[in-house]
Amino acid sequence: MRFFIYSRKSVYTGKGESVENQIEMCKQYIRSKFPDVVEDAITIYEDEGFSAKDTIRPQFQRMLQDIRERKPDYIVCYRLDRISRSVSDFSALIEELNDRNISFICIKEEFDTSKPMGKAMMYIASVFAQLERETIAERVRDNMCMLARTGRWLGGTPPTGYRSEKQQEMLVDGKIKISCRLKESPDELQVVGTIFEKYLELHSLTGVSKYLIRQGIQSRNGTWYSLLGIKEILHNPVYCIADKEAFSYFTAQHANVCFEEKDCKGRYGLLAYNKRDYKKKHAPRQSMDQWIVAIGRHRGEIPGKKWVAVQGILQDSIPTGKKPANIHNESSLLSGRIICGKCGSRMFAKRRSHPGTAGGEFDYICGNKLRGGVCLCDCQNISGSQADAMVFAYLVNLAEESPGICKLLEALKRDLQKQTREDPPACIETKLHRCDDAISHLVHTLSQDGVGAAFIQHVNNRIEALEQERSSLLQEREQLQMKRNSITGLHLEIERLAGSLSDLKGLLRSLSVQEKRSLIHLLVQRIVWDGKNLHVFLDLASNGTESL
Repeated sequence: MRFFIYSRKSVYTGKGESVENQIEMCKQYIRSKFPDVVEDAITIYEDEGFSAKDTIRPQFQRMLQDIRERKPDYIVCYRLDRISRSVSDFSALIEELNDRNISFICIKEEFDTSKPMGKAMMYIASVFAQLERETIAERVRDNMCMLARTGRWLGGTPPTGYRSEKQQEMLVDGKIKISCRLKESPDELQVVGTIFEKYLELHSLTGVSKYLIRQGIQSRNGTWYSLLGIKEILHNPVYCIADKEAFSYFTAQHANVCFEEKDCKGRYGLLAYNKRDYKKKHAPRQSMDQWIVAIGRHRGEIPGKKWVAVQGILQDSIPTGKKPANIHNESSLLSGRIICGKCGSRMFAKRRSHPGTAGGEFDYICGNKLRGGVCLCDCQNISGSQADAMVFAYLVNLAEESPGICKLLEALKRDLQKQTREDPPACIETKLHRCDDAISHLVHTLSQDGVGAAFIQHVNNRIEALEQERSSLLQEREQLQMKRNSITGLHLEIERLAGSLSDLKGLLRSLSVQEKRSLIHLLVQRIVWDGKNLHVFLDLASNGTESL
């Protein structure tokens, strides 16, 4: 007989129901019930640092694959929730095992699906496991609502315009309770007011950014406000005064509003909880019907009518199928690949808007200059059509006159093959799962009774640190994945070009815009514009540098 043992634990602790202890107890059970079983007949699958919220776990998926290929007689686990807390996931597994005549044994609850009663009890237990999970989630939501009604700041980085301030309260039994509230920072709040005013005037995030740069207004970190940072400020209800307009707006959005219209005194600002879904990748912002909105203990800055008007403008600026996002220039070859020689920023294609210019005319402009004008960079623009023509003509001549182009393509081909063999670090996924599970575990603690304010602040600070770590891991994973996804396409481009060298000059002139971009991406390491000359650096430095 063949046995598969599956073990799982969300967070590593080194004690208690560790995966090692689970495996050992499963082995003891197998030996006691099947004394003739040899060690080689037992296969072990361990998932350390993965939650039971779904079945996307490396070793669990590997076990499913082995079930279909090697067909064990029994699947053994320590406890039912080691497999899943979802009835649908568990039912799907049991059905597949039944179809393959494989028995499932859970030693803690003493279930054995090879027997009818064991199968029935297994389904009942899985229903209660899911009920427990949903009950915990409901208690978390109830606790968040209770905390929201107090208007306390629960920790984390205070928004622009405020700082966190501790305050003490004397309870009836003489105990001291410490909580946090937002305290105004007048200088920063003045900037916030300016951002709202300019956005209502210009209807443009870029326009607001340029205005702040021209005025020399920087963030608390001494850097220029990014477009994303400006958008976050405009979206944040913390600045919205709790008045009748704000109450009507959030009520219409079906948010969980934790105050009545009579409570709107037109003085305090709002606090919103449950704005992001941390169970999903990248923790996306949730729709407002999932928000919990309460009156805070801080002074609001923006009247509800003005704040609501800003939300309307932001919503209208979101691209849709009927209203696509603005594109600088869909025919440019070098947008984002030219580097400004003065400030090091990338240069992008921008259509000319002067009266009398042709519709397709465009220039390459420094990204800093595009964002903040000559205050950030005064590098002269370069004609887009001329720059594209010069760079591409140079590559065509290089292909015809220089035998080094063949060596360059071969070197690029070898480099891509080497990169294809390099797997991204597997530890990234493990670390991401551990961050997600740790955040879920910390959120779960908020559902416990008798949670104090100091502990809540500590938990939220820890969640914030985990979120930052998670964001870094996601960015690293995305960069690795993007790199790997592009390798196949680049490899095919090289094969096609290398196979057509007999008439490469004619081939190059007949390429589409996208194919020309691919060629430039393959052969050119970077292009630098110093205001007078365009310097082309070929990849791998095989053919040096050329100034055009």
